Amino acid sequence: MKVCALALGLALVLTVCVARSPFQAVLQHSRIRGRTHGPNVCAMQQIRGTSKKYFTNCKQWYHRKICGKPTVITYECCPGYEKIPGEKGCPAALPLVNIYSTLGVVGASTTQMYSDRAQLRDEIEGPGSFTFFAPSNKAWESLPTEILDALVSNVNIELLNALHYHMVNRRLTSEELKHGSTFSSMYQDAPVHIHHYSNGIVTVNCARLVKPDQHATNGIVHVVDRVITAISNNMQSIIDIDEDLETLRTAFAAAGLTTMLESEGHYTVFAPTNDAFEKIPRETLNRILGDPIALKDLLNYHILKNMHCAESIVSGTPMETLQGTMLEVGCDGDHMTLNGKAIITKTDQLATNGVIHYIGELLIPDSAKTLLELAESSSVSTATRMFVEAGLTPHLTGSEALTMLAPLNDAFKGSMTMTPSMRKLMSNHILKEQLSSKALYHGQELETLGGLKLRVFVYRKNLCIENACIAAHDKVGRYATMFTVDKVLTPPMGNIMDVLKADDRFITLVNAIQTAGMTELLNQQKVFTFFAPTDDAFNAMPQDERNRLMRDPQQLSGVLKYHLGESMLVSGGVSSHTRFQTLEGEKLELGLRNYTVYVNKIPVAEADLMATNGIIHAVNSIIRPLPPKVDREQSDGPAAPLRAIAASRGDSRGFRNDDLFQKVLNSHSSKMISQRQ
Repeated sequence: MKVCALALGLALVLTVCVARSPFQAVLQHSRIRGRTHGPNVCAMQQIRGTSKKYFTNCKQWYHRKICGKPTVITYECCPGYEKIPGEKGCPAALPLVNIYSTLGVVGASTTQMYSDRAQLRDEIEGPGSFTFFAPSNKAWESLPTEILDALVSNVNIELLNALHYHMVNRRLTSEELKHGSTFSSMYQDAPVHIHHYSNGIVTVNCARLVKPDQHATNGIVHVVDRVITAISNNMQSIIDIDEDLETLRTAFAAAGLTTMLESEGHYTVFAPTNDAFEKIPRETLNRILGDPIALKDLLNYHILKNMHCAESIVSGTPMETLQGTMLEVGCDGDHMTLNGKAIITKTDQLATNGVIHYIGELLIPDSAKTLLELAESSSVSTATRMFVEAGLTPHLTGSEALTMLAPLNDAFKGSMTMTPSMRKLMSNHILKEQLSSKALYHGQELETLGGLKLRVFVYRKNLCIENACIAAHDKVGRYATMFTVDKVLTPPMGNIMDVLKADDRFITLVNAIQTAGMTELLNQQKVFTFFAPTDDAFNAMPQDERNRLMRDPQQLSGVLKYHLGESMLVSGGVSSHTRFQTLEGEKLELGLRNYTVYVNKIPVAEADLMATNGIIHAVNSIIRPLPPKVDREQSDGPAAPLRAIAASRGDSRGFRNDDLFQKVLNSHSSKMISQRQ
């Protein structure tokens, strides 16, 4: 089995190297997938419930989907081959006949019939070298009745002209049909437009080649899935004459984009109809139409740099717009989609310089939005409501250069009643300048509308402002920027000692700090991270051990300094195997699992209590050194049951005689003695 897989993989690699064009690469992949059924068999993918078939590429083969719809695998003769009764596969090459006869055997018998009617038969049976883009039988059936009637009512003129437009007076294989090329047709030299996409799809005037490279003695036939018509207008001309695009026409003129739509190119325009503009709130629409920069961004967001016919799309693909950002252009069955929404109402309106697809919704890029509009189009609905209720709408809809820190919905806990303190907190989520997260640096201070200074912390895998870390890419609006953050800010309200004294979980710890003579240290304007033991942590110790420790300032200082470090580490800065240097001298092992921070396998009960001179993380156990040979991969997981600091109340060894922890205490004692000397 492994040998087969390896051989197939090698064959696929060689296919890519040998293939001369994207279509040839896909065709060869189909050959490889079909060769178990005999020579010259190609695997095709057919969308269930339809007659649409595609040669299969690697991605489609494994996903078994095209345009989001399931496919079934069929096996057919590759182009140019046929079956022989009683033999496996398609061993025989199709006999070469003239183009007229070839039409009858490749599924284009209706084109053959109309060639008779238009008196084209003699030409395509006779000498020459032609390329015939022959509409399939179904393509003729799909043509509106009134158009077909008009073609056949005067067979010597209109029908002949139409068929001649499907012909080029030279032989062109699929390999020669280069992306963006044009060829003069046999109807008044009117050009036909070729696009050969990287996914192997080849189109002529946006009609897909469904059976390419059917060779004939006097040329070649490519069967296409629709009847094509001559193109004479550029995109601006099409927009000018369509009343349904009147608002768009006015907008393009106001933005100065008319010249571009008249010039040469290969653009794709997603054209919002008048109804699409009407769906936008009048205030928003007037603001954008009255702002030349926002208007130009909006219109350029509807234009792709390259031409993409509807048939070229077989899955969602990000494509760059003239505005500079990406649109995801995809498909859902027979419908093209934009950013996952089936809003395209009419496709493939061809122009000499591109293609127009009509859409029923206006696409507004972030760069044309206000802060409020940025928030409303993101997953921060709770924050948006809180900003509005806090009376901050004038800042969110104006032209101030600001940056909003918008917490995700699940960052808000409990009742979100608007109070004066909550109003103040929300104002501290808006910074007084427009920033880019890429320009932030460690230690930077950012001023808020509420008058606070927020600190920036840069970590290896995170960028945080106070306790809140950035959770998504910046959204850059017309005047302001939005940072999506993972937590509601908790700005510091005092230094570490102030925070501990204000929290009744740390009564024992505050007394211990005072006993150890560390109050002055924790009041200093340095930067500390304190894994602060709660009262529960001290109460978990045997009483005699706790009493003995609390009576010994030197030992107590060593224990507390083992929980304290001179650096700033918020929970968002912790990743697997983070090591933290303590004031005692040893290092703590930190990790993260299921959104919980662990320190030496002790879970942090509450993280990120912010202070002006550091941060506090509450722990419900005294932190002890890990065994020397501990598997550090366990440091970020649920703590294994820790051996009690004292095995029982009757254990005579107690806290001091724990070998591991005694090493820490002895080390601290030695340092103290050395300092005295």
